Amino acid sequence: MSNFIQVTPFMHVDNIEKALTFFNDILGFETLLRQANYAYLHRETVGFRILEQRGAGAAPPGTRRFAIFATLLHTELKPKLDTLPKGDVYGLVNQPYSRRALLVLAPDGNLIAFGHAAR
Repeated sequence: MSNFIQVTPFMHVDNIEKALTFFNDILGFETLLRQANYAYLHRETVGFRILEQRGAGAAPPGTRRFAIFATLLHTELKPKLDTLPKGDVYGLVNQPYSRRALLVLAPDGNLIAFGHAAR
């Protein structure tokens, strides 16, 4: 039996409202907790903790790259993904490491990878 049930990474953003709109309206997440500069988002078995940081202590936009893999219903998200700027969405493609992946660039420059086992 696994000791890991869920991983909920922190994503640092410079505009939390923009991030919440993206995750909720485009990717179908739900905001379960919202405070001034923090939010917890959840969908199925995936969670994100979003922290708004601005000023001298914040990382520059577009330099925080990471991937989260989750089973994804591409057909559900496609109409909303089509509203994003050209080049911000890559996939759904089979990768050489036996995963079928969809890459989405969030408004603040974070790269999010969704995927499942390739069939």
